[in-house]
Amino acid sequence: MSAAGEVPCDVCTGTKLKALKSCLVCLVSYCETHLEHHLTTSGLKRHQLIDPVENVEGRMCMEHDKLLELFCKTDQMCVCMLCTISDHKNHNVVPLEEECEGKKTELGKTETEIQQMIQKRRLKLQEIKQSVELSEEDADREIADGVQVFTALKESVERSQAKLINTIKEKQRKTEKQAEGFIKQLEQEISELKKRRTEVEQLSRSEDHLHLLQSFRTLNTAPPTKNWTGVRVSRPSYEGTVVRAVNQLEETLSKQMKKLLEVELKRAQQSAVDVTLDPDTAHPNLILSDDGKQVHDSDVRKDLPDNPERFDYCPNVLAKQSFSSGRFYYEVQVKEKPKWDLGVARESINRKGQITLSPQNGYWTICLSNENQYRACADPSVRLSLKSQPQKVGVFVDYKEGLVSFYDVDAAALIYSFTGCSFTEKLHPYFSPCNNHRGKNSAPLIISPVNHTE
Repeated sequence: MSAAGEVPCDVCTGTKLKALKSCLVCLVSYCETHLEHHLTTSGLKRHQLIDPVENVEGRMCMEHDKLLELFCKTDQMCVCMLCTISDHKNHNVVPLEEECEGKKTELGKTETEIQQMIQKRRLKLQEIKQSVELSEEDADREIADGVQVFTALKESVERSQAKLINTIKEKQRKTEKQAEGFIKQLEQEISELKKRRTEVEQLSRSEDHLHLLQSFRTLNTAPPTKNWTGVRVSRPSYEGTVVRAVNQLEETLSKQMKKLLEVELKRAQQSAVDVTLDPDTAHPNLILSDDGKQVHDSDVRKDLPDNPERFDYCPNVLAKQSFSSGRFYYEVQVKEKPKWDLGVARESINRKGQITLSPQNGYWTICLSNENQYRACADPSVRLSLKSQPQKVGVFVDYKEGLVSFYDVDAAALIYSFTGCSFTEKLHPYFSPCNNHRGKNSAPLIISPVNHTE
């Protein structure tokens, strides 16, 4: 038997040696020994020899028993000389070598394309692995931060609990100490009174008249004692003790929460992007600055083309930039404005006529209304209770996680988050300075550069 992958000699008997050549005339493969006859005999020298191949018969035309040495480009198949004058007459026929050269060129292109595909996939593989590594780093960091925070909170709770218990026990100890003093005095007075009672009993039974009369004045009066009528052991009041402890704990938790929000905002700011307003989407009443960073309402409608992208009823404008993956963040100054809307919007939103801001309609926004009321424009809307009026609002979007968060930048406080959102198309930053109201709301919305918090 020949080794795997080798073509055996068809002439050898017993152990077949490795074939050196195959004859396309004899349709036989020969080893070095049996090939000698082909190389020395004049009649056999004209036979066409090729590198050894299995199934030499497969290289012959089944119909004409001739060598397949031509290629019919018309029918895309290998043919023999006789085929060209029968079934493939007048077809575009070329030698196998010529067709092979063309195919090799195509294979070269295919090989290059495959190599490029491999390279792209290697890069993608590297990118995915790197993403996993970064994700692991993020997860480890988040776990470490979480453990640190919850450890601090646990220790804070334990300290508050210990302080509460000590406070209550200290009050109880003072009460017990006071009671112990009273008890000692009372027991001493009881002992003195018992002693006096015994003396009185003995005197009352005495037959010694002189002794009775001489001792009467002393023993007939009670010994000096304390008036216990108004004496009370006050039970300590624990009213508000637990509440005060919880309030102190709440203050500690608030401080920890503020630290967490500062870290969260700092991370969000790492995704800062450059945002500019798109004049093609701006309502005709809006005035945009030349750099595309400011917008305010003028109360005067300009004559502008009513293109499909433009808002025609509500004083809104979108950013030129759109995002369909990853994370992005930007900040908007809302100072001195009694009314405004901010957020992100789907690219396919309706821009004509009256618009209701809601996620169902493709808007994820918060707003300040004329009643000095902050709202998240959900469905239904959510009233927001803020400790201070934001002067600058940060907007953060995580496309993959379906998250839209709004921050009071100066206070490093979270205003509101839309979570579990399903984004399927491009998102544009959305702005509405709202109506001018004859100068009452003339201050602009200003897209501010992001100053990363320390």
